[in-house]
Amino acid sequence: MTAARWTPKLFSVLKDGYGAADLRTDALAGLTVAIVALPLAMALGIASGASPDKGLVTAIVAGFFISLLGGSRVQIGGPTGAFVVIVFNVIAQHGYDGMVLATAMAGVILMIAGYARAGQLVKYVPAPVVTGFTAGIALIIATSQIKDFFGLTMANVPADFIPKWQAYAHDAATVNWSAAAVGAGALALIIVLRRSAPRAPGFLIAIVAAAAVVALLKLPVDTIGSRFPNMQSGLPLPHIPALSLAKAQEVLPAAFTIAFLAGIESLLSAVVADGMTGFRHRSNQELVGQGVGNLASALFGGMPATGAIARTATNVRSGGRSPVAGMLHAVFLLLFVLFAGDLMAFVPMAALAAILFIVAWGMSEIDRVRMLLRMPKADRVVLVLTFLLTVLVDLTVAIGVGVTLASLMFMARMSETVAINAGATMVPEEGDEPGSGNAGGQRDTLPPGVEVFQITGPFFFGVAGELLDTLRRLGQPPRVIILRLRLVPFLDASGAAAVEAFVEQAHKLGSKVILSGLQPGPRSVLAHAGLGRAGGRVVFARDYGEALDKARGLAAA
Repeated sequence: MTAARWTPKLFSVLKDGYGAADLRTDALAGLTVAIVALPLAMALGIASGASPDKGLVTAIVAGFFISLLGGSRVQIGGPTGAFVVIVFNVIAQHGYDGMVLATAMAGVILMIAGYARAGQLVKYVPAPVVTGFTAGIALIIATSQIKDFFGLTMANVPADFIPKWQAYAHDAATVNWSAAAVGAGALALIIVLRRSAPRAPGFLIAIVAAAAVVALLKLPVDTIGSRFPNMQSGLPLPHIPALSLAKAQEVLPAAFTIAFLAGIESLLSAVVADGMTGFRHRSNQELVGQGVGNLASALFGGMPATGAIARTATNVRSGGRSPVAGMLHAVFLLLFVLFAGDLMAFVPMAALAAILFIVAWGMSEIDRVRMLLRMPKADRVVLVLTFLLTVLVDLTVAIGVGVTLASLMFMARMSETVAINAGATMVPEEGDEPGSGNAGGQRDTLPPGVEVFQITGPFFFGVAGELLDTLRRLGQPPRVIILRLRLVPFLDASGAAAVEAFVEQAHKLGSKVILSGLQPGPRSVLAHAGLGRAGGRVVFARDYGEALDKARGLAAA
């Protein structure tokens, strides 16, 4: 079982049997995905502040290794919209070499996370954080494409959201109506094809049609060839990124952000794929595969990559059932680059902007946002705050604040479920006997000089202080205090410290403490805290009946 956890899905598929019919099906699916990925990879490369060939290199290299070594049968890896803002900012701050180094470091981090079994931890990131984050990125991507869509004449586009719109307003009079018409036409064509022929490669058809119109009518529209006249053709030779300790320290925060986002998106995509296919992915191996894919992409001068939900869904709908489909998608992309690379120079920038508008709309997850806005206030606050911080401040800040705030609110809600009860308010426990002092909540059945309290729910730092408050409210301290803990499934260090402080304070007041019904987990925590060596200040009882017997003896002594 342990070995299987880190076995690539490809190996399992081949072991189970893989024939010519499977290869034909996967080849068709791989070709379909490659046709979808070709314009998308170029558009994402440009939007990231790099060049279209960098997006293609990423899709080819990372896509191949993610399928080869990943933990999902149908995952398609490559550049995604989620990385656009991160990569753009890293290139702006540290140059392209800095971004490549950050990508390589992120790959190593992902591999370490996979072998450290961190794949299961990603599921604990709250949905409002993920949705607010991706919706914020979607808005940033859409905003960044205004210049190319309308053909604005601008020397530089500010990186920050509000200054960017101020610049657009300042240069609104420089609209290139030919570019705007090409962009609007490509956008309309994609939308129409999605509704009338959803299986058609809308992105590819749109850019081919736009390129043909621009070339035939000789429209004064910016193209890939005019924007990137020195774009590299083919696949570059691998090389080790320039590495220095100072540079590594500079880009380390970006590397962690890339790794975190790659892990989140890839595992979310794998979960979606599992729902579509009925298979089950291996989360830890998926992180390892993502790490190798990002490291390989960096060695070829590419960008960060992760599991692409839309391309993965296309793969499933096209019949892909094994990692071979993802590997072949990378091979087909390579063939396109080698034998049709010159044709890419004719693609209008406005058409690529239209593609990214569609990508941004898909990322926004409007339906999910609307659903979360109907959730409790805490979830709404986390969603809106994460969204605003993503758009207006910084992605890393948005993730950190969003997760922290969601965690604090969760703990606040959890603390409301924990109760410290006494007498008639106590909850019946398994094994309670009629007349034991708990059934019916009759406190008068207790021996003289004995008080009993019951804690229900996880006893953690959020509620630990309430135990001492309960002791202070007793007034005249009893000779014996029974603390019923059978309904405490979890006890953290703060809870253990609170119990220890309770025992110490009771001792000072002249009271003995009996801990009743401890579950193995909390008992182990208390043992590690040294409570069992409290010099007779605390007594343990298996159940409430035994606790009552011991209380009678201690009260009579």
